[in-house]
Amino acid sequence: MRIAIVGAGAIGGYLGAKLALAGEEVTFIARNRNLAAINAQGFRLLLPDGSSQLARSVRAVQDPAEAGAQDVVLLTTKAHQVRELLPGLRALFGPETMVVTMINGLPWWYFQRLGGAFDGRTLASVDPDGALAAGIEVERLIGSIVYPAAELVEPGVVRLIEGNRFTLGELDGQRTPRIEALSKAMMAAGFKAPIARDIRSELWVKLWGNVSFNPISALTHATLEEICRFPPSRDLAARMMTEARAVAEKLGVEFKVSLEQRIAGAEAVGAHKTSMLMDVENGRALELQALVGSVVELARITETPTPTIDAIHAVTALLAKTLADRHGRLQVQPA
Repeated sequence: MRIAIVGAGAIGGYLGAKLALAGEEVTFIARNRNLAAINAQGFRLLLPDGSSQLARSVRAVQDPAEAGAQDVVLLTTKAHQVRELLPGLRALFGPETMVVTMINGLPWWYFQRLGGAFDGRTLASVDPDGALAAGIEVERLIGSIVYPAAELVEPGVVRLIEGNRFTLGELDGQRTPRIEALSKAMMAAGFKAPIARDIRSELWVKLWGNVSFNPISALTHATLEEICRFPPSRDLAARMMTEARAVAEKLGVEFKVSLEQRIAGAEAVGAHKTSMLMDVENGRALELQALVGSVVELARITETPTPTIDAIHAVTALLAKTLADRHGRLQVQPA
């Protein structure tokens, strides 16, 4: 398969390196130092056991037109970055190109091919003017949930922390030949790539944690382990998750794990910083709308009260604005 990775960061690098090592033709859409490093030395993957793997056959381009039409486009950017990349993405599309959204939070396509009363509705929190829905045909889309944790330690080098599962799903729940081919290619690369019949319910299991742990960590600078082991913050997360579950259930979502199981799973990850906390520390834009604002919007659509989520969303939004206005970042340093 010809596979383009749009977003040569931690998850994109992990995917691209493993797929290339399995024999797929991988092209990264990258910029600046990452672009230069990948073309000079390939992409290196550092594994938890201390070993490493180097994918030499990969290439990187800045202009998607240089890559040409692909069989698969893996979107591994931040949610808010897709919009600015949209004009160039079209150059990667051929008649049968699949676009796999490997992005945190609720995707812009959530209501597309859903059926029922909300079918086709636009999520203003993540696609305010409908540009994404208009720019990427729904027929191309495949949903995915990213479970691994990894970090880009330097240009062209990713350290895998843990995990190898990427759940896939057609938006309408069908088990199509194309998604089976994609799943097979990913499994050949060493990933777990199950095909979900209900990709939205799978999305909510991860979002259930993201909507609570990410903003709490951004505000407190605490790791997952610290949030879960401090009773007041554990209770806060549980209240937010309870509100989020009420929203999701009104949309027909079924949770296959309990709230306590989900919190225990987060605690088991250990002293791990959420992506939103790392963005605060590095002065990057926060994925607040995709992870929290989208849930607030769905709460209003379904007429579900979410006072705790609303409050945390408000203060985290102010934090994001303050950091952006002052071009700043926040880190806790030893006194």
